[in-house]
Amino acid sequence: MQDVDHSAITSQVLWGAFLLAALFGAIAQRTHFCTMGAIADVVNMHDWTRARMWALAIAVAILGFNAMVALGWVSAGKTIYAGPQVLWLSGIVGGAIFGFGMVLASGCGSKSLVRVGGGNLKSLVVVVMLAVGAFATLRGITAVLRVSTVDRALIELPRGQDLPTLLSGATGLATPTSAALLGLAFGAALLLWVLAKPEGRTLDVWLGGLGIGGVIVGMWWISGVLGYLPEDPNTLEEAFLATNSRRMESLSMAAPVGYALDWLLFFSDANKLLTLGVVSVVGVVVGSAAWALLSGSFRWEGFGSVEDTANHLTGGLLMGVGGVTALGCTIGQGLSGVSTLAIGSFIALAGIVGGAVLALHYQMWRLERM
Repeated sequence: MQDVDHSAITSQVLWGAFLLAALFGAIAQRTHFCTMGAIADVVNMHDWTRARMWALAIAVAILGFNAMVALGWVSAGKTIYAGPQVLWLSGIVGGAIFGFGMVLASGCGSKSLVRVGGGNLKSLVVVVMLAVGAFATLRGITAVLRVSTVDRALIELPRGQDLPTLLSGATGLATPTSAALLGLAFGAALLLWVLAKPEGRTLDVWLGGLGIGGVIVGMWWISGVLGYLPEDPNTLEEAFLATNSRRMESLSMAAPVGYALDWLLFFSDANKLLTLGVVSVVGVVVGSAAWALLSGSFRWEGFGSVEDTANHLTGGLLMGVGGVTALGCTIGQGLSGVSTLAIGSFIALAGIVGGAVLALHYQMWRLERM
């Protein structure tokens, strides 16, 4: 492949990722898609509407990704989620830290970016703190702590940890066949649950669920099909263009926010290149801002008190540390990772939900004592 083709494909990957991320931001702004909000609605009001929207997005992501595996377009083993090492303690601890932090910050990383687009200055502070915590946990002081503690607790599997690969090894079925069967089973089960109640049949639920889930699938295609080189002319090895992990990537909001800060701070360094994750961060804000301005919902918002400021600062930092430790956030693990049916992604998602529920009960306890 010629260098000009290499550059052209990289440009297509970046523009495609930006446009899909902008679509994500617009849909999330329009439908109020938010994992933290969904959990809070269930815990505080026993309202499962947004939880069904979230479940629908997961169903679409699972069906789409595993359909591509069945067609031979992509492989779960080429993502960061489905390798043979199950970092179970990192998933639990990192997920719980992220989940607790997103409640303090009034939303996860993606929701914070969406709110920035809508004029929320509190969320801008959250995003900055998330970026600092994320990059420190990728390369800095908390990275050393992470590697020397929770990352050491792992289970080494003979093959990949995604369920289709495990089923293939246990039954002798081809992995694409296992992906088709399991993807259909998980996707259908979630779809049936979404449709089980009238609250799961509303326009917002389906617009948010189909739209957000479709963006995840689209990102996988852009990175894993459009941006895939069987043999990079520079290294003579297979490559996924414009990714930080050098593997196939979809949407995530923890590490990419950290990489975006790194790119801004060291912009003059020729080695700092735009990646799918960095342009996605910008795209979410742009898409959210576009919808907020068009709909007339754009509003400037700031902190109301010192405690409010402290909660958002702490929440953003916890999300950065926890999201990188768990290998993803509510989008990175909760949608992109889970779509691969990786065991570690389910563990991280359980940690995130557990941490969020704990934080919500903590907030209620604080209110009762005031």
